[in-house]
Amino acid sequence: MEQLVGVIAKALVDHPEDVRVNVVEKEHLIIYELSVHPEDVGKVIGKQGRIAKALRTVVTSAAVKHDKRVTVDIMS
Repeated sequence: MEQLVGVIAKALVDHPEDVRVNVVEKEHLIIYELSVHPEDVGKVIGKQGRIAKALRTVVTSAAVKHDKRVTVDIMS
């Protein structure tokens, strides 16, 4: 799952070498903290958050079989 977030983010940004994915696991929640270059934050979020929403939808769909909630936080 961590690799999925990284691959999608690297395809969207101008500075793929600055893409980092940190995983924070809690009781029934997994948070993927996506860190990108400050210039690329807008590209990952998209107009009105459409790309961020699509990224979260893909990750949530892929995590259905793990019985945990999953979210993606975007950081600069």
